[in-house]
Amino acid sequence: MTLAHDDRGPQHGRPVLLVHGHPFDRSMWRPQAERLAGQGYRVITPDLRGYGASPTTDVKTGLDVFAQDLVDLADELRLGRFVLGGLSMGGQIVMQLVADHPGRAEALLLADTFPGLDTPAARQARLDTADRVTTEGMARYAEELLPKMISPETRRTRPDVEAHVRRMMRDAPKEGAAAALRGRAERPDYTAGLAKIDVPTLVVVGSEDEFTPVADARLIHELIPGSTLAVIEGAGHLPNLERETEFDEALSTFLNSSGATP
Repeated sequence: MTLAHDDRGPQHGRPVLLVHGHPFDRSMWRPQAERLAGQGYRVITPDLRGYGASPTTDVKTGLDVFAQDLVDLADELRLGRFVLGGLSMGGQIVMQLVADHPGRAEALLLADTFPGLDTPAARQARLDTADRVTTEGMARYAEELLPKMISPETRRTRPDVEAHVRRMMRDAPKEGAAAALRGRAERPDYTAGLAKIDVPTLVVVGSEDEFTPVADARLIHELIPGSTLAVIEGAGHLPNLERETEFDEALSTFLNSSGATP
């Protein structure tokens, strides 16, 4: 399938493919897309299958399916190797893509994500939530998630970010969100594969992230040889929106130092 996507910046620029998390859409990466495109990068931000403007008929979407969709999009856009970044579920899709399609990514961004399996209780909670949102929609689920998605400080000081995050979650198609929850509950453990990653990698996490705390990011950093860790103070699970200036500076510095320049 062809994913709905934005393709910003010069066509000859170094390609950067950014993968959103659950239950969001490609507008999650708008600050980074605008800044990097202005610096000469070619920035591609897709809506994953079942999210935003990308349709799905899936009842369950595995992370391998998401990864294949991204490779297919890269092929359609005639991208050979590219910088690949993802946040939360997007980060897990990045780890899946690296495992399934070696050689495609020339540098990685892993933001607010974790490589391991869910506990049995957490796995069941994903399956139960999938059934729930299929029945009742996304509105109540979004309101329950919001306080954990962004930090209390962000909610106090950035009503624009809170409104954006709420809108993305409430507007996420319930069928796509449910399919992803079911697929994610069956994902493999990516931990052992991290030591095999041999491209420059930036690991980012918000200091107040409740879903994937700093300890999870430190583990990824320790396992990926030569990786860089950036902790964004005052941010929760979405530091790229909550503290976009600090996040963008860390990402730009990484891209410049890793050789992935436009």
